[in-house]
Amino acid sequence: MRHPLDPAADGAAPAVAGERVGPQRAPDGGGEPAGPEALARLAATVRRLRAELDKAHADAAGRSLVEMAAGILVERLHCSPTDAAAQLVRLAEQADLPVLELAADLVNQAAADRISALARAFVSSPGEAGQMPAVVRLRSTEARTLVAADSQAAAQAMLDHALRPLGAAAVAIWAAHPDQSMVLAGSAGLAPTESQRWRHVPPGVPTPARRALDARALVSYPSLADASVPSIGRDQLPGGRVAVPAGSGGRLIGVLEICWAGPLPELTPALHRQFEALAELCAATLETWSRDGGAGHGEDTALDELGRLTDGILDPCLILALAPGSGEAPLEFVIRSVNPAFVDFAGRPAVAVAGSRLLEAYPLAAENGGLAEKVEHVFATGEPYRAKDVTLTATVDSVLLQARARISISRHGRLVLVIWRLDDGTPQVARLLQHAQRLGRIGGFEENLQSGQIAWNEALFDLHGLPVTAQPTALEQLGEHAHPDDRPAVGRFLRTVLHHRRAASTAFRLQRPDGVARHLRVVAEPVHDQQSGVTLVRGAYQDVSAQHWTEVALAATRDQLAQSEEQAAERSRLARQLQHAIMPPARGPLLLHDLSVAVRYRPAEKDHLVGGDWYDALPLPSGQVLLCVGDVAGHGIEAATGMVALRNALRGLAATGAGPAQLLTWLNSVTHHLTENVTATAVCALYDPATRGLRWARAGHLPPVLLRAGTARALPQPDGILLGALDHADYEEDQLELAPGDTLVLYTDGLIERRDESVQSSLADLVALSEQAHARNQGGPRALEAHLDHLLRYSGADTDDDTCLVGVAVREP
Repeated sequence: MRHPLDPAADGAAPAVAGERVGPQRAPDGGGEPAGPEALARLAATVRRLRAELDKAHADAAGRSLVEMAAGILVERLHCSPTDAAAQLVRLAEQADLPVLELAADLVNQAAADRISALARAFVSSPGEAGQMPAVVRLRSTEARTLVAADSQAAAQAMLDHALRPLGAAAVAIWAAHPDQSMVLAGSAGLAPTESQRWRHVPPGVPTPARRALDARALVSYPSLADASVPSIGRDQLPGGRVAVPAGSGGRLIGVLEICWAGPLPELTPALHRQFEALAELCAATLETWSRDGGAGHGEDTALDELGRLTDGILDPCLILALAPGSGEAPLEFVIRSVNPAFVDFAGRPAVAVAGSRLLEAYPLAAENGGLAEKVEHVFATGEPYRAKDVTLTATVDSVLLQARARISISRHGRLVLVIWRLDDGTPQVARLLQHAQRLGRIGGFEENLQSGQIAWNEALFDLHGLPVTAQPTALEQLGEHAHPDDRPAVGRFLRTVLHHRRAASTAFRLQRPDGVARHLRVVAEPVHDQQSGVTLVRGAYQDVSAQHWTEVALAATRDQLAQSEEQAAERSRLARQLQHAIMPPARGPLLLHDLSVAVRYRPAEKDHLVGGDWYDALPLPSGQVLLCVGDVAGHGIEAATGMVALRNALRGLAATGAGPAQLLTWLNSVTHHLTENVTATAVCALYDPATRGLRWARAGHLPPVLLRAGTARALPQPDGILLGALDHADYEEDQLELAPGDTLVLYTDGLIERRDESVQSSLADLVALSEQAHARNQGGPRALEAHLDHLLRYSGADTDDDTCLVGVAVREP
């Protein structure tokens, strides 16, 4: 009798239209190729067998669900399995439901899992037209997943029966490893090449599956292409993506990743619960997959299990595995993992040991009878090895470090477990002491005063320049090896220790046999016996040569710096005195014909910034008035002496009666030839009182500012290069006629320079400030001085440079 769940399978599968098949040999082995009719029958048979195999798989899943429902009826009705099956068919006919759907309802009512919770949420929620309700699909998927041969078949079952009705195009099941890596346990709907390429994901790759594990919650992406997240099938399926962590027994062991070709559907609470139910099925599948060896990752599984076992061991543990390519004796092993209690007896961190080869971490383990030989023997024979007193040896920075320990070596499948226990922590203390002696260049000693026996460690022999086979030097003979100038200090040290029986220390220069002198510090203390006598003296020598020469160099540098500071201070003081002697910071109005001339000079705040700003206002024999302002580049005494030279030279040249342009041409030659590496800027003007005409020229200097009738403007700038740059330079000259009430301001760049503004912007600010000063200080006997004071007080300069201003006011007749 056919099972009520068995679908009809009458008739053979039809042939595929357009299928092209090459010539085949006849089944009987004859030489004639098979005809088209025979090939068609063979193809139809293959398709029929394949369909029957798929149907058998589906029937097996359906039967398991029906058998679970029948078992529930047996328990509730106390009837036989045959009667329970018949009762299930009758109930389905009475409810006008398929037997499979009724069986799913019975299982949902009896079970207390996530799918049962979904069933209660979907009691009145039928499936789409032509589809099973969601809960029936999940129960069917559960049955097919549990009878699947492997995770690959489980992924295909989930896609076909639970996810494809939701629009999903592919699914991937990931197994998580303790080292933060992931392995593709199964997939469906993805290209085989893509599955092969993503079969292993190393730690640190931010895939959706990894992010779901880290968040311990469902992670979704409306569009994987827009999210720029790496994952399997991204090019094939760039649409929506959901990753759900799969857990078992309170721990996460994998992830279910669902892929869409288009946008992600709306994640309603019901859909969210369906995905979590499928993730629980994944967890059950991954448990089976892990027990079966993980598709070639059996060693990783064994490593995980052994690692969990060693996590609870309080002694240091190493898990070893054969190194890749190690197939012949002597075998090479890799340290695959260490436990949390691992302490390297050589003082290195665990991360420096884990992952390296055994002989790379411990090269001296390769000696005869060493650790490597014992590990190889245990791996080859399976016999465990245990010893109570084994010497472990390592080298760090060419320093030999040893420790004694109890050791246990055992084989676990293809892995070897090594456990050691250092004796009472003494080797660890000795190891730390060895490191401290090496880093501090310290050597220890112990001298028995009664027997004369002296013990030095290897570091002390090295400090004294002696081989380890040489006779150590006794304390009483220390003065013979010290520099003659240091022997009194060594004598006082020996008297304190040996005669007064007190601890003492001193520094001295050791004259070694190899001719090298080292600066050492020795400290020693007597060891008293019960009768207060001294039998032993213990102490240490430290090489302080580097510290000594560093202190000598620092002392010399301090002396040189102090001398340089004194010289700089003296030069600055002389420059300041010279500058003040020639140009006082302030000078009252000077009356030159119909001009009132006032001067303001503001020196730099810091003495070492004393500059070369200068000014002059001088009546000439021709009846004209010389007005000039200049700025020598640089600071200090050189700038001050350059300023004096240029100011005096211009005074002498002006007596010739030449015009401003010619005066600057001559002054340029003076600057270039008669001073050393000096450049300067300057403005030179000649005022004629008879005509009130002003002729002026500039050598790279800022233009004067003219204030007339309350309006200020900068004068047009004639061409002129700065002084001293070239051997010969020509300068242009400009002229204008001044009127009574006009005010002309000549200045240096210290008045307007700002680090965050251009010169043109700063010049415009000065023009505006001049108009503001005129508005506040109109009239009065000190109007010109008040004008200059206002400019100094409110200028926006921030370079802390010297500033020089010359104000010229034309008086009323």
